[in-house]
Amino acid sequence: MANKIANRAVMCEVLKEAASKDKNVVVLCSDSRGSASLASFADTYPEQFVEVGIAEQNLVSIAAGLASCGKIPFAVSPASFISTRSYEQCKVDCAYSDMNVKLIGISGGVSYGALGMTHHSAQDIAAMSAIPNMRVYLPSDRFQTRCVFEELLKDHKTAYVRIGRNPVEDVYSEGNVPFKMDKATVLAEGSDVLIVACGELVKAAKDSAELLKAKNISAGVLDMYCVKPLDSEGLLSAAKGKKLIITVEEHSPFGGLGSMVAQVISANDPKKVVNLSLPDAPVITGKSQEVFAHYGMNAEGIAKKVAEILG
Repeated sequence: MANKIANRAVMCEVLKEAASKDKNVVVLCSDSRGSASLASFADTYPEQFVEVGIAEQNLVSIAAGLASCGKIPFAVSPASFISTRSYEQCKVDCAYSDMNVKLIGISGGVSYGALGMTHHSAQDIAAMSAIPNMRVYLPSDRFQTRCVFEELLKDHKTAYVRIGRNPVEDVYSEGNVPFKMDKATVLAEGSDVLIVACGELVKAAKDSAELLKAKNISAGVLDMYCVKPLDSEGLLSAAKGKKLIITVEEHSPFGGLGSMVAQVISANDPKKVVNLSLPDAPVITGKSQEVFAHYGMNAEGIAKKVAEILG
């Protein structure tokens, strides 16, 4: 893999750029500046950095308090903790109170690998999406991550962003990121099947379309980085005329991208929707790519599933 820059490092760079221009930009973390790649932010802007220690509920509540005073807080903590330990604070202090708090779940999905289910976040898409007034984003690579954070700095609404721990292969390239806030990105056009993915599995979805060409299957690919609000218009446009919809997500099979896509498709353009996801069980121990391969969520696994269904 050529890319060595993790999405979390890009997040830090964008926030440093913003902090240099606006003293109201504040970053908070829960003893996670190292794992969040925020050490350079803390060193460069110590007056705009708050370390709360391992106290995720306090992290979110303090961020909401700062937002109420006109600050622009980004609360950063492992996705597995900020989306569960702090759930009430995310719901009440941020979303219900309509605070300009950006909640950043780092090391999302199975990024923590061997640390197991306690450190995996396979429920956060469903949990956060269920909160009224909460937006949910899963950028697919370093270039899209920059776009998402630059846009989030411009608005004043609550949002949750999940980013992984390790560098991921590029989906886009510098200077060539077709990005519009809250609009899915079409990565490939196809006539037989539509593959809808989010986060780190977008690259696998894109690569699977190339593999399917060898099987004479034409696959469209949609990068649904904006899980909430889901781009229903873009989804229905891309799904038109397809025989099959496949969704791919680093999440449990319940309440995530697959459920949302199925809900929109069934109500507007009924057809078969199959969800490729993590199982409803503790996942195997391994690095992210090993886990994806085991559950058929890599490019080969996606292509195999599509070929099996379409015969």
